[in-house]
Amino acid sequence: MDLEEFAALRAEFAVRGWHRKATGAVVAELLLHFALAIAGYVMFLACESQALAWLGLAISTYGTLGVTTNTHTSTHNGTSDKKWVNELLSYLGYPLFANLSLTYWRNAHITIHHAAPNVMGIDDDHDFMPWFVTTEAEMRQARGLARFYYRHLQKYFFPIILWVHVFLRQKSSWVYLTKALLDPSRRRRGHWLDLLAMSLYWVAWVGVPSLFIPFSDALLASMVRIAFLGYPLFAVLAPAHYPHEAGCVRRGEWPKDFLALQTCTTINFRTGPLGGFVCSGLQYQIEHHLFPNYSHVYYKRMSPHVRAFCERVGYPYRTMGWGEALLKIFAIFARPKPVAPDLETLHDDLQGRAPEAAGESVV
Repeated sequence: MDLEEFAALRAEFAVRGWHRKATGAVVAELLLHFALAIAGYVMFLACESQALAWLGLAISTYGTLGVTTNTHTSTHNGTSDKKWVNELLSYLGYPLFANLSLTYWRNAHITIHHAAPNVMGIDDDHDFMPWFVTTEAEMRQARGLARFYYRHLQKYFFPIILWVHVFLRQKSSWVYLTKALLDPSRRRRGHWLDLLAMSLYWVAWVGVPSLFIPFSDALLASMVRIAFLGYPLFAVLAPAHYPHEAGCVRRGEWPKDFLALQTCTTINFRTGPLGGFVCSGLQYQIEHHLFPNYSHVYYKRMSPHVRAFCERVGYPYRTMGWGEALLKIFAIFARPKPVAPDLETLHDDLQGRAPEAAGESVV
């Protein structure tokens, strides 16, 4: 019955035209983000005034974040009906702009995360071991000084080191890509394209600026640029799945329910106009997880219909303020999350909470 209701919801969206790719709107947003990213970076490199230089870096960071979130839609084939357009923009946003392997991202995010969000043992987005624990199960396994650190100190250290967030993703990208290229059974054309695009990153962000400034300055500037991206990128990606309200479930043979899994492990967050523009629909994570190949420009209009659908069939639909969601991310390092034994238990636990207890703003 739930799948029939979901099919009816999808049919309603098709009638409204929301299944069509909004290529023009998505690309127009991307071009503005691109312009801000490049103009701000030139300002950062060229301005003698430190105040103007750092202002330029802030503008560039905003634009770069927008390029990454916008082309996230392309990685899900949500920008265009033409595969080559989605591919081209995906390579622009990930290898070329952030030195993140596209094949790594598709495996970790699309193949694994979207199929099993917050399923411990499959989706490793919560896995910060051995530096941090985020679940009660990880805490129970800790002993001695490690347990003392996790219980009392990690909550202070985690916010301090978040600036390395993108560097760690870059490292994982290169490890994944290198292993794939060295293994003939895994190696594909896409891996070579990935390597080319990731190599061109260094040409674009270090080689070209080196024509105008010393190489060491260009290299340092590129590192500072990535470091500045760490906090805002985490602030966009983490609120949907890290707070306690975004449940976790143990890997197992429990009955699979796509709709329950996506809605029990995901929350939305509200933004203002500037935040909404740079998030490129990622504040509507429930809509994105249920309709991942839709253009993100439709999510805001889809949201009331998806909420009504969830309430009608008995699935959770939670929305928080962005600030509230960010604070609740860091709360899991002070009080790690429980992990439900199966999806049915997680669903029942979430449905048993009052809206206020579940972190939902009643509007």
